[in-house]
Amino acid sequence: MTKTAPDILRIAVAQLNPTVGDVAGNLAKAREARADAARQGADLVLYTELFLAGYPPEDLVLKPSFLKACEKAAEDFAKDTADGGPGVIIGTPLKRRTGTHNSIVFADGGKIIAERYKLDLPNYGEFDEKRVFQAGPELQGPVNFRGVRIGVPICEDIWGEVAVCETLAESGAEILLVPNGSPYYRAKIDVRHQVVIKQVIETGLPMIYANQLGGQDELIFDGASFAIGSDKTLAFQMSQFEDAVDVTTWKRKGETWVCSEGPMSKIPEPEEADYRACMLGLRDYVNKNGFKNVVLGLSGGIDSAICAALAVDALGEERLRTVMMPYRYTSKDSLKDAEDCARALGCRYDIVPISEPVEGFKHALTQLFEGTQEGITEENLQSRARGTILMAISNKFGSMVVTTGNKSEMSVGYATLYGDMNGGFNPIKDLYKMQVYGLSRWRNSHVPPGALGPSGEVIPKNIIDKAPSAELRENQTDQDSLPPYPVLDDILECLVENEMSVDDIVARGHDRATVTRVEHLLYIAEYKRRQAAPGVKITRKNFGRDRRYPITNRFRDRG
Repeated sequence: MTKTAPDILRIAVAQLNPTVGDVAGNLAKAREARADAARQGADLVLYTELFLAGYPPEDLVLKPSFLKACEKAAEDFAKDTADGGPGVIIGTPLKRRTGTHNSIVFADGGKIIAERYKLDLPNYGEFDEKRVFQAGPELQGPVNFRGVRIGVPICEDIWGEVAVCETLAESGAEILLVPNGSPYYRAKIDVRHQVVIKQVIETGLPMIYANQLGGQDELIFDGASFAIGSDKTLAFQMSQFEDAVDVTTWKRKGETWVCSEGPMSKIPEPEEADYRACMLGLRDYVNKNGFKNVVLGLSGGIDSAICAALAVDALGEERLRTVMMPYRYTSKDSLKDAEDCARALGCRYDIVPISEPVEGFKHALTQLFEGTQEGITEENLQSRARGTILMAISNKFGSMVVTTGNKSEMSVGYATLYGDMNGGFNPIKDLYKMQVYGLSRWRNSHVPPGALGPSGEVIPKNIIDKAPSAELRENQTDQDSLPPYPVLDDILECLVENEMSVDDIVARGHDRATVTRVEHLLYIAEYKRRQAAPGVKITRKNFGRDRRYPITNRFRDRG
């Protein structure tokens, strides 16, 4: 330790919402955050993983011009630090002799003082970094920043089995600062805290965990940056689902650093967190892709109602158009419930009857279908007529179609290709049916922070209370052909999230015939899910990024 080593270090955590590929925009955000941190008296600003590129950049990293743009932005940002203000740690991909690396640039005094490369590349679940990055060639030691030796492991470096943090501690690091791109799933914050506590126990060093914010396709980054002190207690906790540049004060006490000042934000309860994740995912998908507004079919059912509430909360009532498309099987209750929902939310509500197009399709097919019984084919004509109408509105007015199927339906194939599956994004794609009910009740009693929608009952009680139905035939309900949703959801969670055997699921008290039927439906609906719109990841294992089963698949678990 030199005599000039400071006893106080003010570290700002920039918990921001970058956009993948918007290098100039991300650099502008970084500069704005640094100026904010400077006004707050920060010595150093910690940004999140691959901030200048946006995370995850996926195969953009294979494009040389993209890598050059990111590196130039990092060099330009480093020059900014010549102003005597805070130094910066910022994530960027870097192409070096040893390969393309997931890296950070550490800059101070107008120049880059160090680069560090991620060693442990995740290759599971939603991550496939080994496709596009090479692991750092070797672990480099801590960086001397104004007399303080700072270790900078990058995200997975603290999650995996590679002893990055322990080696940094042995090399003389005094504090560990970790840039992360950790996606949301339910209760993920607790998992992160435990990972960091484990590293603190092993190293004896305090750790600051900076996490990205925002929606990127199906992934939601929820922020909730925090630190764990060397005493294994929570040193500070930043907000979840909110932009923030918070300055934390660290003081040297003996051989360690202690946080004396920092935010201690309250973390939302699970239902609020799930709702806000869905809201953030929809907002960012629409805005980052340049859509001015959205449209959805409002059927009078629970799924479309909660999607309408999410759209208004995320975008505002003026950016949502709802369309009721009745047919002969549409009940008076559904017509009233849809109108009441639209009125409660304050959004536009149109009625477009589908009798003429459906009857037109039937007439066109009369000769081909002669001698056959009416059934699912004719029911699906209704759904596909509705899907065509929504896509026509989308084409005419530039509105993105919000699709509204829940995870329970998508699991067992109770959705119509080129019908109710039409759309650009699905905010409830990873919510089981009973979770949709739970979040609907929650929203009627709460307005989440940042929501643009009204308070009070925005999803009419009758929608929540009535038996769910696609209303494609007389007196139809979902439970005519499916087990009750509490039963179905439990079986699906066992099969999808937990990969449990049929025998183990039966041992929980479920009927074997029901379990095997649900398993069969799950497998044969894979081809539909491959063609579904992207949607917010909420569970540990969503369809698409996390669960990738073959379409052609004859395996069935029969013990």
